[in-house]
Amino acid sequence: MGFREYIDQIDKEGLLRKVDVEVSKKLEISGILKEIEPTPVIFNNIKESEFRVIGNVFCTKNVIASYFGVTPADLIPMLSKAISMRSEPEIVSNAPCQEIIESDIDLDKIPILFHCEKDGGNYISSAVVVTRDPDYGQNLDFHRAMQFSKDKFATRIVKGRHFYNFLEKNGEVEVAFCIGNTPNILIAGATSVDIGVDELHIANALEPIKVVKANSVDLMIPAEAEFILEGRVYMEERHAEGPFVDLTETYDMIREEPVFEVTKITHRKDAIWQALLPGALEHKILMGMPREPTIFKKVNELGVKCLDVNISPGGSSWLHAIVQIDKKTEDDGRKAMEGTFAGHTSCKHVFIVDKDINIYDPLSVEWAMATRFQGDTRMIMKNKEPGSSLDPSAEPGTKMTTKIGFDLTKPLVVKGKSFELAEFPRVDANKYF
Repeated sequence: MGFREYIDQIDKEGLLRKVDVEVSKKLEISGILKEIEPTPVIFNNIKESEFRVIGNVFCTKNVIASYFGVTPADLIPMLSKAISMRSEPEIVSNAPCQEIIESDIDLDKIPILFHCEKDGGNYISSAVVVTRDPDYGQNLDFHRAMQFSKDKFATRIVKGRHFYNFLEKNGEVEVAFCIGNTPNILIAGATSVDIGVDELHIANALEPIKVVKANSVDLMIPAEAEFILEGRVYMEERHAEGPFVDLTETYDMIREEPVFEVTKITHRKDAIWQALLPGALEHKILMGMPREPTIFKKVNELGVKCLDVNISPGGSSWLHAIVQIDKKTEDDGRKAMEGTFAGHTSCKHVFIVDKDINIYDPLSVEWAMATRFQGDTRMIMKNKEPGSSLDPSAEPGTKMTTKIGFDLTKPLVVKGKSFELAEFPRVDANKYF
């Protein structure tokens, strides 16, 4: 199913709200998106642009699972399989994303949103970025970009990421910022895999896609994307980037970041700009969920039966992980904590629970902590090691942080009061009212 087909489907199902009155790309659209999230909404009348804007499209695991026709519990095995059994997409010569080709670049004509009052400028936050290295081939990743002129952005490129390595090695890199994508492409772009793996092959394994050669750069891009911004990123040419609202819903700092010069824009005839609200639910789910299969894999590799993983929105979908296991030995909780930290090195706090705990219900997890946890015997503390640069409480400049694991599982041999949840009778309440 393409992005456009999905929009038509949720519209027919009555799930898509429409705003027909004139709205501004500066502060107004983002405010509406935040107010009604997770409800998807399309804006049909943009004050500064002829193009429409859609947002809140993939805000929850349930929505993403529904897109693929599976349950939320199926997502981790499905993504794990796609990573290990990648497949090449079909290559086409004619693509919807190239129906219109713009050589006269004016980014002001595109509804690139100004999200929050203290932002450094209009920001692209939903782009899946395609790059290529002569030795390693293509890479797919997410990178935000702040507009500062009619044809240039400052784009945040985190040191150590594959794109950064390509740029450091080559000095400048051809890029394609692809906007308006389906969950298979978005999720693939957010996965962490070995350098040299083309994440578009992961996307194709999740759901078949078509790719096309970009118009002016030597890259293969999603054929059904809404917009493609082509050009080059320069390592030595820098511009101030930020502030920007990050996953933690706090403002990131201002840095001097590489410049992205746009030399070509291609798009559909009636293209729809895909907005991704920074720090909101959709941002969180698309960034955190792709890390869950790596945790799942690492925990199982340590001999612990992992049942499910939730990198929870309450932990900014990055800093906290709740891991459900089928406990067989008293050491399983500790092993699962170590596996979680190994599977997602940015994780700061890890919570291990039994199979009777609902890892998507904060009340259920808190109940497990209240009734099954003792800090002197069921907690591990890892003193000052690299965590996440997104954590505002981490040591400035080094991202060093204290990591803590909480084993909230019940003991296998019970001494004293029961740890079991009482079950109430199940009835059909409608019969009584």
